[in-house]
Amino acid sequence: MNITLGAKFEKRINEKVASGLYTSASEVIRDGLRLLFEKDLVKHQQLEVLRQEVSRGVGQLTAGEASSKNVLDIFTEVEQSING
Repeated sequence: MNITLGAKFEKRINEKVASGLYTSASEVIRDGLRLLFEKDLVKHQQLEVLRQEVSRGVGQLTAGEASSKNVLDIFTEVEQSING
């Protein structure tokens, strides 16, 4: 695989290697990709919880029930459930 990153990214990668935190540019890239994949997973989990909450809310409204939660309360609960 051949990837062109550009001077800005190459400089940052070389700084990471020079700092001693990483032994190679490949290691820096792998770590960055790991973080990207973790971020994608968290986003997917957040969306799934939100979908479940919306579905539950629609069901409650249909049944004539109401909730005192607002959207910010739900987002806070989602973050807490994912972050532990």
